[in-house]
Amino acid sequence: MKGTALSALFAAATLLASPVFAAEDLCAGNLQKIDDTMKTMTTASEATKMTVGDQVKEAKMAQTNGDKEKCVTISTKVLSELNKTEKGSGSASGSGGGA
Repeated sequence: MKGTALSALFAAATLLASPVFAAEDLCAGNLQKIDDTMKTMTTASEATKMTVGDQVKEAKMAQTNGDKEKCVTISTKVLSELNKTEKGSGSASGSGGGA
């Protein structure tokens, strides 16, 4: 019976700790995706690049300070904005508009 209780306690501790690890992985993964996207994005304006740069600095500072949730929140928002920018530029160029 003690073995079962110990196993249950270990399982509960693992479940409680896993969101922290997941947030850390998501934070780092999002920052990497942002970096990759910015390297390949040809339509980003200088203002967009500066804004993204500032937000990435804020996310990295949160990561350094151990606030993984803040890092995930900021980086997820940046990725969403970048995706909208890419889709917007893709649909504009795909509409056949030329000067």
